[in-house]
Amino acid sequence: MKKFNVHEAKTQFSKLLALVHQGEEVIISKAGRPWAKLVPYSEDKKRVPGLAQGKVTAAFFDPLPEDELKQWEG
Repeated sequence: MKKFNVHEAKTQFSKLLALVHQGEEVIISKAGRPWAKLVPYSEDKKRVPGLAQGKVTAAFFDPLPEDELKQWEG
């Protein structure tokens, strides 16, 4: 992971984009503190409806046992 301050990032933006395109992650810092992260772009995977179809049984909707319910309620 490469780190650049804001001034370096402004003057070398094309270089940063090339690094990110090659798979690097780049941190941009302001006053020595991380401010932003440039990461390679990736398309979100499309969700496929029905993946859990037939896997959720009626028992899923049954009330929780008392001891487990108490753990959830604190």
